[in-house]
Amino acid sequence: TGKELLARAIHDRSPRKERALVKLNLAALPSSLIESELFGHVRGAFTGAVADKVGRFQLADGGTLFLDEIGELNPDLQTKLLRVLQEGEFERIGSSETLHVDVRIVAATNRDLRRAMEQNTFRPDLYYRLAVFPIEVPPLRLRPDDIPLLTWHFIAKKQGRLGKTINSIPPPVMRALVNYTWPGNVRELENVIERAMILTSGSTLSLPDLLRTVPQPPYAALSTSREESDRAQIVAALSACHWRIKGTGNAAERLGLKPSTLRYRMKVLGIQRPCELSKHKGVRP
Repeated sequence: TGKELLARAIHDRSPRKERALVKLNLAALPSSLIESELFGHVRGAFTGAVADKVGRFQLADGGTLFLDEIGELNPDLQTKLLRVLQEGEFERIGSSETLHVDVRIVAATNRDLRRAMEQNTFRPDLYYRLAVFPIEVPPLRLRPDDIPLLTWHFIAKKQGRLGKTINSIPPPVMRALVNYTWPGNVRELENVIERAMILTSGSTLSLPDLLRTVPQPPYAALSTSREESDRAQIVAALSACHWRIKGTGNAAERLGLKPSTLRYRMKVLGIQRPCELSKHKGVRP
């Protein structure tokens, strides 16, 4: 979850990481401005073009260009984009000078582009030029094990600004977060955590019916067993504390458990510290 975060991860792990990652949300701009944003223009190219403008392709030369909501691109611009992808060249609006660029494209969409091709609203040749290495980013409802980790991440991110210190999350609260379907994905989770922190008076996070304020989606919620959600919560708390069980702010306190109870739960659920698991298997951690 988080298309831009994934695009940045791809960029940061590539040989292009020293150059720019340039982003453009195609759904956030009117069609009349997208061509200028992509390719740039020269002064006087159209009314309001009072100076030369460098386009996103030129800014991303040698780096990565992230095109979000590629499915919103109109057919005329699809043709121009295809030329850049195939030839690596383009002209700014109002200029006859051909510019050459070397850009990696990461494109994202939440639309069904195969259906769009069937409806003749998206060019098949552009689709197959873009879909060299497709990556499907699953929604948060299909990744319940990530929810405890993300919850503690958002708490750590926001407690300084909100002037709150959250040390523990009761198991029923975490189960409610894990079992919810999150139609708004990670942004909805962040929003709910922030509201919960505002409404929490102590250091133990409370969740007063916040998940009921958003209508449930038409699809059925995927079931996650109590054991799975408990295991995910314990592992998240241990990871955040570097596997320290006792002491202020460590895993037992975060979970609202006694250290002995936490150790028992770890034994029942088969939770082992990664290095201990590696030694048990006879491999180096």
